[in-house]
Amino acid sequence: MIQEDVFYEGGPALGDLVTNLLFGLTLIGIPFAVGAIVRALWLRFRITSRRVTVSGGWLGRDRSQVVYSQIKEVRSVARGLGFWGDMVLVLSDGAKLEMRAMPRYREVESYINERIVARSGGGKGPAPSGFAVDKAA
Repeated sequence: MIQEDVFYEGGPALGDLVTNLLFGLTLIGIPFAVGAIVRALWLRFRITSRRVTVSGGWLGRDRSQVVYSQIKEVRSVARGLGFWGDMVLVLSDGAKLEMRAMPRYREVESYINERIVARSGGGKGPAPSGFAVDKAA
């Protein structure tokens, strides 16, 4: 059996829940607060040396697993003054796996990028991270 080391296992950032609950004290913020509560209850991330697993949806019944050879690019954006962030894994077939309110997102992004390079045999490596990638040269 192949050893699988767990790098991160847990739910979304606690700061995301607290911030949205405070924002939920206003009428406009109520939907954001409900979304944060649902994420806190049922969203779970598991990042290992072999794969990325995201469990979510109603009662946590939806599950997505991606091995590093399927990931083409990692994009991330800071949230909560940089204490957590949102990440999107762009897969080789064009599909996207979204990971909202990821704690330690910079460490997680670096870890995933290292695994991508290791799985590709040290080729050219992953594309630059971030949502705004300037393609004009």
